[in-house]
Amino acid sequence: MRIRKLIPGVDPELLVKDAAKLMPDPARRNFLRGAAGLGALTLLTGCDIIDGDTAEGVLRKISSFNDGAQAALFSRSKLAPTYPESAITRPFPFNAYYSEDEAPVVDPATYRFEISGLVDNKKPWTLDELHALPEVSQITRHVCVEGWSAIGSWQGASLGDFLKRIGADTRAKYVFFRCAEGYSNTIDMATALHPQTQMTFKYDNKLLPRAYGFPMKIRMPTKLGYKNPKYVVAMEVTNTDRGGYWENQGYNWFGGL
Repeated sequence: MRIRKLIPGVDPELLVKDAAKLMPDPARRNFLRGAAGLGALTLLTGCDIIDGDTAEGVLRKISSFNDGAQAALFSRSKLAPTYPESAITRPFPFNAYYSEDEAPVVDPATYRFEISGLVDNKKPWTLDELHALPEVSQITRHVCVEGWSAIGSWQGASLGDFLKRIGADTRAKYVFFRCAEGYSNTIDMATALHPQTQMTFKYDNKLLPRAYGFPMKIRMPTKLGYKNPKYVVAMEVTNTDRGGYWENQGYNWFGGL
């Protein structure tokens, strides 16, 4: 019989709890209910956890399982909660992997939103053209993977309507975004077409501040904060998963709430 070794410096119970954090709520509760130790992870993944590399591989399998479960549960007809103006968090917090004074500065006069991939009309869009699109508004909660949340007021254009306007192939699997500071993010087409997914140009009915992503943020209240790219300068409709800044470092790809 093979004897399992504990990972030096790793608490088995904490490892199980960390794995559970990667799951949606129903799966998390069921997993923790039956998780007395590392045996739960071994049962789920078919791996003996004997060292750090194996532990990382197990957590990646859990993450992959979570992505699949969330994608299967996602519905374009299910809306995220909305709130009254009185619930807005003021000031809405700045959050990024850099300080606020390092946020990119984009010149509105020369800005062009570049379009590529499986799209009929690849004409770049100026800010004036984007701002002329029919406006939709939402007051929704931003949920950060770090554990905090804030409610904000966002105005812009429906991404789903924009994709149809430019003749995007909505049978494609993914939409990829590139940002001014080097950030990038890939989302699934179902999320791109969700009625609350928004090309955001304003915060609280005023031009989107630099701190919140000027000139464009992709607001997705069905996703965790890191899936909501800011300072967006380009979009590609594709059948290739282009990954993303945090996803390439091991964060969940789907990132749903």
